[in-house]
Amino acid sequence: MKNQKEEIDELISKTLSKEEAEFYNELEEQSLVQMMLGVYQGRLKWIAILTAVIMLIVFGLAVYCLIRFLETEDVKEMIQWGAGMFGAMMATGFLKLFHWLQMDKNALIREIKKVEFQLSVLSSNLEKSRSK
Repeated sequence: MKNQKEEIDELISKTLSKEEAEFYNELEEQSLVQMMLGVYQGRLKWIAILTAVIMLIVFGLAVYCLIRFLETEDVKEMIQWGAGMFGAMMATGFLKLFHWLQMDKNALIREIKKVEFQLSVLSSNLEKSRSK
């Protein structure tokens, strides 16, 4: 049994011209990989690349702190290396959160474009039906 969204999509696809249908199909949901790669496109791709590089560096620092934590026997040094590792992992988590929020923003923008497109098609169909 089809849900209401699929029925609406079929109805819209039937009323579109070929070019409009191609544009509408480009706005479909993306896979997780497509969403992740989409963060590195657009006007803010330089920020995404910069944060990815910083994330790798900070994660490397966290691994280094972990190794030093495991090698030391002094409790004071263990606390220091453990705190460094904790801070680096927190920074990595915050940078990952930034990327997930960017992915969510891109998905939201795609849905808004889809609704705008549907409204424009609906209004043009209404104008056509009124002029007849």
